Amino acid sequence: MNYEQISNRLEQLLARIQTYALHEVIVELLVIWIIVFAVMRILRGTRGARVVKGMAIFLIVATFVMSQLSRESSFERLTYLYNNFIRFAALAMVIAFQPELRRALSRLGDARLFQSHSRRTAKVIEEIIRSVSYLSRNKIGALIALERQISLEGICESGTQIQAVITHELLNTIFWPGSALHDMGVVIRGEQIAAAGVQFPLAEGERFETELGSRHRSAIGLSQEVDALVIVVSEETGTISLAHKGELIRNLSPDDLRSALTRGLRPDMFQAAATPEPKTSEER
Repeated sequence: MNYEQISNRLEQLLARIQTYALHEVIVELLVIWIIVFAVMRILRGTRGARVVKGMAIFLIVATFVMSQLSRESSFERLTYLYNNFIRFAALAMVIAFQPELRRALSRLGDARLFQSHSRRTAKVIEEIIRSVSYLSRNKIGALIALERQISLEGICESGTQIQAVITHELLNTIFWPGSALHDMGVVIRGEQIAAAGVQFPLAEGERFETELGSRHRSAIGLSQEVDALVIVVSEETGTISLAHKGELIRNLSPDDLRSALTRGLRPDMFQAAATPEPKTSEER
């Protein structure tokens, strides 16, 4: 393809674009974006999400290749097979994602879907605050990670899958001394406890060895790798701490923690409200 042919095709493309109404293009792109966003929101954290990503990459590459081949008079049979494959792939995806589609349809009939995001977030925060307050008063150690934009599915595989609606009673039971899952971390995803007994990565560095116990180092270590908010309750003193972006805010009251979580679980990113203070060594 020489320069003149490329120039002619660009002129044809610009001419076609000028025939479209701007508001129609904007509406169409908005509808496509909403559909794609809704599908990925439903599939997020499931095995279907990886399949969709892989399928999308394959279809984009295949469509580009076929669009180049179809410009020639040959490859008619290959083009015919590809067009029929697209129809078959659409049907196969509906069958493969039947559980996810059924879940999505059931959620449409769930009244909770129409509750505001802030109301659901406030409910989750209150359940966490009630649990943390109880654990702090009774000096029961706890380690809780709240998933945000970056998925924690990878580390959840090291723990026990829970997939239960979050309640303060359930959190208290998990961290009760002597229980099978009390000595590791809990991952909260949305309105659910995704997993318990999860091993968090430890923070590296000599400055953590003398100041902090393993729970606090795990909280800092996880917050260095992802954007999660990680709550720690000291087993020795009952103090409440919050880790984010590798920083640890210590000696928080339940009200301070509520304010920090309210900011951190909103679209605007968490802003540290205090400066970490050095403290003597704390056990888990």
